[in-house]
Amino acid sequence: MSVPAPRRTQVRPPSRGSEAHRRARRVSVAVASICLVAATAAAAPAAPDAPTGCGDLVRGQLCLRGPVGADGTYRATYRRHGAAAGLAEITVRLGYQRKNARITAFPGWFGTRRTQGGAVGLTGRVEMLSDECIRGVMEHGETVFVTKWSCN
Repeated sequence: MSVPAPRRTQVRPPSRGSEAHRRARRVSVAVASICLVAATAAAAPAAPDAPTGCGDLVRGQLCLRGPVGADGTYRATYRRHGAAAGLAEITVRLGYQRKNARITAFPGWFGTRRTQGGAVGLTGRVEMLSDECIRGVMEHGETVFVTKWSCN
């Protein structure tokens, strides 16, 4: 018994239709990817104009806003939450603290002010190096509160 020889077929060049089909598939995958990226970017929350570092306190929130990593005007704010806003007004000292890889600087103060309607804010100019981080600082009585660090 003998085994038949394998069939030999003639080698043909690839058909143009299959290359066009592959190209169309690549284009549609690329368009779908771009649409997915665009939809994700559109759904993402907008970045704030000025970076913010906030710290949630028991009775409120302390925030610092400004051009992190650059000289500019910074604003420290404190706002009491809900029922705490109805409590007696308090006097606080607001400021900032800077740090980089080498040193954490002592706090710099914008000033002292009494809350009005449960909120207070003070502004000042801060000179920062591009590699520095900054955070807000609040002092009430003998207690000091801080925000999260904001770095460039």
